[in-house]
Amino acid sequence: MDLPVQAAPPIAPAVPQRHKTRQARIVWGENVVTVGGDAPVRIQSMTNTDTQDTEATARQVEELASAGSELVRITVNTPEAAAQVASIRERLDRAGCSVPLIGDFHYNGHKLLTQYPACAEALSKYRINPGNVGRGAKHDTQFGLMIEAALKWGKPVRIGVNWGSLDQDLLTGLMNENATRTAPWSSRQVMYEALVQSATGSAEQAVRWGMDPAQVLLSCKVSGVRDLIAVYRELARRSDYPLHLGLTEAGMGTKGTVASTAALAILLQEGIGDTIRVSLTPQPGEARTQEVVVAAEILQALGLRLFAPSVTACPGCGRTTSTVFQALAKAIDDHLRARMPAWRARYPGVEALRVAVMGCVVNGPGESKHADVGISLPGTGEAPAAPVYVDGQHTVTLRGDHIADEFHAIVERYIEQRFGSKVKTEA
Repeated sequence: MDLPVQAAPPIAPAVPQRHKTRQARIVWGENVVTVGGDAPVRIQSMTNTDTQDTEATARQVEELASAGSELVRITVNTPEAAAQVASIRERLDRAGCSVPLIGDFHYNGHKLLTQYPACAEALSKYRINPGNVGRGAKHDTQFGLMIEAALKWGKPVRIGVNWGSLDQDLLTGLMNENATRTAPWSSRQVMYEALVQSATGSAEQAVRWGMDPAQVLLSCKVSGVRDLIAVYRELARRSDYPLHLGLTEAGMGTKGTVASTAALAILLQEGIGDTIRVSLTPQPGEARTQEVVVAAEILQALGLRLFAPSVTACPGCGRTTSTVFQALAKAIDDHLRARMPAWRARYPGVEALRVAVMGCVVNGPGESKHADVGISLPGTGEAPAAPVYVDGQHTVTLRGDHIADEFHAIVERYIEQRFGSKVKTEA
């Protein structure tokens, strides 16, 4: 007697299960950015202007915020820089830009936060590097002054450890301890342990001094992909503080983009990370906002958040000798991104739009049917016709010299009909 074949269980979608962390609140005015807990993974960026230059810094903060950065960090490294922070905040407020500002402090943060109360008040969060707050007896005193300022002004802090500026006393102690082990750890493992202990130990010290645990965030930045993954897995295992992810000194261009994506995508897929920054070195002439674009693309590719309509396009092959589909895909993508600041308010949900611009009959019709709006352009040897699909249904076939313009108009009409109706319904 033949036994019935048992059906295999269905394949479940690879949905990340978020690591449970506390939820911090980063506030400026009426703008409250929640981080951790059930809040979405937030995008952070950092200016590269001289903070003394109030106009240039405020302008770049606005650009980063407009690109999608929900938190923007600025360098506060000198008395002159600290003296301008309140003015930068005022300029942003006048421009209607309420993005929270984070002050990045190293070496002299205890002095600047104490001597420039307007700076301490205007910032929404302080980043403190425990490796750069002083050594020996000065360490606790100077770290304590920064925590005192955070308590006075009601600001959260990020304990931001970096393997390029580790607490040398802690590292030396761990190395000496390791030398006594029967089976010593590798130097890299000792470095990992120093990073995690520096972050968690500093956080615990801040809490003992009065900080609300929900207002403490952690980061342990390194420049190696596998190193970052190893350290953050352990950091997540040992703590429930919100975690800020970032591959420090990632590099420029494709190298920086690929390295950051490789590291952050693995951790985010494992549910680790509450805020992210892609630390790209801008190429000559490249906008600082590119790091925000890449961060948003990572989160959208993982299905964690939606920021802008997605455009699917084939890479091209010998069947697609025409470059029409490439030009059309770029034109549509550029147009959608350029229009998003206005569309977010006018067309709620438009960021979920999916457009396909394909180059031949092999995958063109199928991919077009999967998209909300798709077009399959003719490949080499195919009839000069381009079928268009809307919500999976073939609606029209375009021909002639104006296919690009006609498809562009179809996309515009679809957005108005589908997403504009939400505004009318809610009204």
